[in-house]
Amino acid sequence: MDRLSEISFRLPETPDSSSFLGELRSLLAEVAYADLAGSAGTDGSVGDRLTLTPPRPADARPVTTFELADVPAPEVALDTGQSFSLRAGDTQPETPLRQAAVEMADLTRRLAGHVKRVDHTGVNLPACTTSPEQWRDLVGALASASTMYRYPTGEEWPFVLPSTPAELSGGIRDFVVGREPRFELVYDEALTQTEWQFALWTDLTRIELDLLFPEPEGLAFPGLEDIFRVVPIHHPWPGLGIRFDLCYRIEDGPSDWETGEWLVREGGRIG
Repeated sequence: MDRLSEISFRLPETPDSSSFLGELRSLLAEVAYADLAGSAGTDGSVGDRLTLTPPRPADARPVTTFELADVPAPEVALDTGQSFSLRAGDTQPETPLRQAAVEMADLTRRLAGHVKRVDHTGVNLPACTTSPEQWRDLVGALASASTMYRYPTGEEWPFVLPSTPAELSGGIRDFVVGREPRFELVYDEALTQTEWQFALWTDLTRIELDLLFPEPEGLAFPGLEDIFRVVPIHHPWPGLGIRFDLCYRIEDGPSDWETGEWLVREGGRIG
């Protein structure tokens, strides 16, 4: 079967995009598996690119990249052929949530030295521009090329877990810290435009993150307030929401979320 090997968050080749990617590099500077150096082009130059390679298990895929590309608007492209591009129907007025957003440079400054890992990246698709049939086809295509698992409590939040070639064919049975970043798809009835989400593990407590990002800059989602704090980001691309979910410091060692065991055993594989 075809294997999903790379998920690429692509930004138009503009100064704003280059600035955003530079701030993201700074934000993830202490993530051990983040390659911040860029990639060599055919002419020997180094391009604007950031790569996250799953540290465990060996040869796990997909990798996740962020890069500048010849695209008219931000998109997420999979090397299996699917992509998530902004469409005309996505360009809705900003919600109050995003009107309270912080600048990317400010987020990077406040979190300097505190981001240690990337739990997952994700794309939230609005139901108003994605039909149920399109959603099912998308999930089916992605699940056929990856180890994709249902969210155990029933929401339409499937996750791709990085896996080896053997695990792609036989399923995941080894539960280790380092099987990250995951990739999440969300089918959202409340959204009016596509949203990118980036969940980061920090070394900060809930109290510290609440103080760093007080309301309205930061907020908590009901039911998830004990896990992370949400910070929407201001950016120059109409029709796209970007948010960072900042996870609190873990005090008691690896959980079955970190190892992927909860998704595998309780959610079950799709496809």
